[in-house]
Amino acid sequence: MIELWGEAIRSIEPMVKPAHRDLWLRPITCVGICDGRIQLRAPDRYHKEWFEDNFLPSILRDLEVRANRSFTVDFEVSAERAVGLSTDTTMNARAQAATHPGQAHATSVQLAAAAPSVPLPARVPPELVSRYTFENFVVGPTNQFAHAAARMVADAPASRWNPLFIYGGVGLGKTHLLQAIGHELHRAHPEWVITSITCERFVTDFIGSMMGQKRGVVTMDHFRARYRKTPDVLLVDDVQFLSNKDSSQDEFFHTFEALHRDHKQIVLTSDKLPAELPGVEDRLRSRFTWGLIAEVETPDLETRIAIIKRKAEADGVTLPDDAISYMAANIKSNVRELEGALLRLAARASFQNQPITLELTKDALHKLISMAPSGLTIEAIQREVAVYFDVKLHDLKGPKRHRAIAHPRMIAMFLCRKLTPMSYPEIGSRFGGKDHSTVISAVRKIEGLCGSDPSIRSVVSTIESHLRQP
Repeated sequence: MIELWGEAIRSIEPMVKPAHRDLWLRPITCVGICDGRIQLRAPDRYHKEWFEDNFLPSILRDLEVRANRSFTVDFEVSAERAVGLSTDTTMNARAQAATHPGQAHATSVQLAAAAPSVPLPARVPPELVSRYTFENFVVGPTNQFAHAAARMVADAPASRWNPLFIYGGVGLGKTHLLQAIGHELHRAHPEWVITSITCERFVTDFIGSMMGQKRGVVTMDHFRARYRKTPDVLLVDDVQFLSNKDSSQDEFFHTFEALHRDHKQIVLTSDKLPAELPGVEDRLRSRFTWGLIAEVETPDLETRIAIIKRKAEADGVTLPDDAISYMAANIKSNVRELEGALLRLAARASFQNQPITLELTKDALHKLISMAPSGLTIEAIQREVAVYFDVKLHDLKGPKRHRAIAHPRMIAMFLCRKLTPMSYPEIGSRFGGKDHSTVISAVRKIEGLCGSDPSIRSVVSTIESHLRQP
């Protein structure tokens, strides 16, 4: 019977992204199948939950067709991560740390799990915002993978997922996940030094140290000790700020190397994939891909509704369901805009001393919605075009040039230029690093076709109307 499991797994592998296949599918092992009960083993609870949510239903359907019977599933989580090592194991780990200093930090992670919980008087690092925790993060289909990746890093720092690189558009929750990792690690290891900074801060400190050294005020040794030796965990937000800053990139490269070599966890966020970061050295881009890359996308309608409800509850604001639905349907681009709209609505209700209704919501947010009727992002346009032409999103952003992909790509570039404030180079970078001249050519081509070909004009108009719909 166990051979059936392997056949069922192989049947769904072609439909699973390679990254998801290696990370989430293959670590699940089938221990045995007996009397309609399948015994599975997962390395940890995050793998178990992801597998149950995303793969198990399809696999069970395949198995039931093959065996012509129904099955139930029992899961066990490997004991590798269970708290509590034997005394011998603990002593061996300490000996290993003493004889192999480069592995000391990785070993300390295991010892920390084994040691009894001792309260330590360590305060939360001031850079960590109190509300940015996993408990306050609303999980949906567009951020589920990034959330699971962040939880895994918090659960097993400096392991195979180092660095963790989270990317996505503005205001989608990258900073929230970055800092949630910091909070979780501080809770589990209060003795660790967790350094959370923006990339701009890193660059500013670096320049300040160089200028200070020239004046004899401060030395570069202080700067390097602060970033290369002191942190147990380094969290860097908006790493795209390194673009075209050669000296800062060189310093960041050596900082990355020092921390990674000493088994210190690194988490980075960016608005682009490593390969799409303009003006960043290849050696840095390469190192950003050493660990795990996770995308945070624009939240769907259900997630936006959940975000509004969660935020309203936290702020003590009473919202009727129709007002929540109106806000979620009309404000689509990012979480920050949703939170700003809720703040604006709550302030209006407070000033007028009246309860929030749908009518008040429409009146309070009318200008906000009319000023940005679509709140469109390049990612949203790419998804809409991909759906309309029934092509894969990664093909639309990839190098393929045959007409079935190139034509929708040109339409997507045209709509990005028309409906967003992004420049030609910015649009090109979101399409797999295309040159700005490629975008200009695509825009002019579609403009000409819209003027001469009614069918093309109709297609573009239809997609645009879909994008502008609440």
